[in-house]
Amino acid sequence: MNELIPVAVLVLAILIDWRFGDLPNSLHPVVAMGNWISWTRRNALKSPSNKFRFVCGAASLLFGIVVIASIGWATERLSSETPVFVAICVQAVVLKCTFSIRSLGSAASSVASALHSGDLALARQQLAYHLVSRDTSQLDASSVAAAAVESVAENTSDSFIAPLIYFAIAGLPGALVYRYVNTCDAMLGYRTRDLEWLGKSAARTDDLLNWIPSRVTAILMLIVGPASNTMLGNPINRLSAISIWMRDSRLTASPNAGHPMSAASGLLGVVLEKHDHYRLGQEQALPTVASIRAVNSLLYRTSVAGVCAAIAWLVFMPSLFRGSFTL
Repeated sequence: MNELIPVAVLVLAILIDWRFGDLPNSLHPVVAMGNWISWTRRNALKSPSNKFRFVCGAASLLFGIVVIASIGWATERLSSETPVFVAICVQAVVLKCTFSIRSLGSAASSVASALHSGDLALARQQLAYHLVSRDTSQLDASSVAAAAVESVAENTSDSFIAPLIYFAIAGLPGALVYRYVNTCDAMLGYRTRDLEWLGKSAARTDDLLNWIPSRVTAILMLIVGPASNTMLGNPINRLSAISIWMRDSRLTASPNAGHPMSAASGLLGVVLEKHDHYRLGQEQALPTVASIRAVNSLLYRTSVAGVCAAIAWLVFMPSLFRGSFTL
């Protein structure tokens, strides 16, 4: 019976996300992670030494991993001393903080709504606020749609499938550690003069942790993607989508981001381009508002498939790896 507790935790966490979305920033542990990372950044950048910045970044990453893993272990351990229902609720709330489906879909929908109404300025604003860190001020409507599709595709892995995998393997410590490393990379992992050495450890660790999830996400997309796309008005050639994934997944600077993005490009039949960086599915049509809505549908389909796979793993292989992290 205890083997089913992680399953109940996962299902309840999904329901919390579906019903309520994210916690307020004042209560969200990812915000606390961000505050710690910001403190490290401010103090490390006071020194011009790249070696000092690298050591600070690595030490901050390692310290955060130890602390956050300990919090996850303590949550599982202490809640296990309470009634089962309380334990499930506590763990589900913590797990929910490591992923987000509703917020990601809502963010993309806000961009699509602005584009549909013809308000390009608002669409650019929504894109920059919710989904991307790049400058959006000069993007045309097609480029805005492409950036939204890219972000949803990549974050299907980063914001859901990856923490789901690490929860299935290593419980709350695994999911929390993944979220911390991914947050470090999002805040520090840039190849700029100030951040390249400070964020190098986080970027490499994030690449390692996302190697399997990004490829699993692409495979799930290609399996569960619809046979025909009523939103875009065209049938889906799954073999062509697989071909585009295999051909274009290596074109991005990230060793992982290209996998879900190129799979989505092939399934949606649209080209995804970031000027001077990559062009995925180059022989296909330019993305539109309908493409954003279609990638949201793909997000939900892939998430359901991922949850089903994770539940099967937890039911049939409940002790594999997890026993190393929970007592």
